[in-house]
Amino acid sequence: MSMKSARWIDRLTQQEDLNFLLTNRVPRLALTRFMGRYSRIESPMLTRFSVAVWRLFTDLDLSEAESPTRGYRSLREVFTRRLKPGRRPIDPSPGTIVSPCDAIVGAHGPVTRGMALQAKGMDYRIADLFGDATRAAPYLDGTYLTLRLTSAMYHRFHAPADLRIQRVTHIAGDTWNVNPIALKRVERLFCRNVRAAVECTLPDGTPIALVPVAAILVASLRLHALDLTLRPDHPGPHRFELGHDHARGEEMGWFEQGSTILVFLPPGVKLSASLQPGQRIRMGEAIARLPCADGDE
Repeated sequence: MSMKSARWIDRLTQQEDLNFLLTNRVPRLALTRFMGRYSRIESPMLTRFSVAVWRLFTDLDLSEAESPTRGYRSLREVFTRRLKPGRRPIDPSPGTIVSPCDAIVGAHGPVTRGMALQAKGMDYRIADLFGDATRAAPYLDGTYLTLRLTSAMYHRFHAPADLRIQRVTHIAGDTWNVNPIALKRVERLFCRNVRAAVECTLPDGTPIALVPVAAILVASLRLHALDLTLRPDHPGPHRFELGHDHARGEEMGWFEQGSTILVFLPPGVKLSASLQPGQRIRMGEAIARLPCADGDE
């Protein structure tokens, strides 16, 4: 592809009105179901063609991937690719909570009056996100962090700390795009989309929650603790009581394209002051510190 063509495509995708129209004013759930079926078609030739088209619109880089000896048979295998060993070192500092995924940092900060920020001037009730005020209660007066995965990023996510998954609640919904353009236009977007509230505790009982949120063309979430892939048409059950342990950095599952993970922390756990909206962060980098890490009693 020529530089002129690349610049033209970039300008086209940066037009906010057109971007929103093409990625939202379409039959979102139908396109998402179609993409799910298409991504599972096993055809190396079709996969190579699809990746070539994909690269016209993204910065997809497979150089870090653990290349399969047979080559990629489907787009799903590209989406859910593993990385070569050692490509995502885990922050060694004791008492740190690390990013569960590669991502772009979005809105983050304190939960105030039960509300978290989606985008400038638009917020949402975390009780609506969790689907239950009781489930959201540990994070009132706590903090939150929005981590957006683009379609080109590594799609697997990992435990941000040594933890035990206590409960997973799969919540049905829509598949709005979760890019910044949509977040500025669609009120309570995260509370409208398909999502899963993954409630966990650290070894000392401190609660922490991850809420993976689906988006158009991707609404499937694999959780190893369930040995199950949750899709928009998952017939149930939708609430799972667990007691599954993960070590910090251990793989928890994957998305089958790009999406968003919202991290919720209780009062007393401090987000890293260096986090900035738009910053790219990798799985394993520190995002927060526990009180004991700062010498607190």
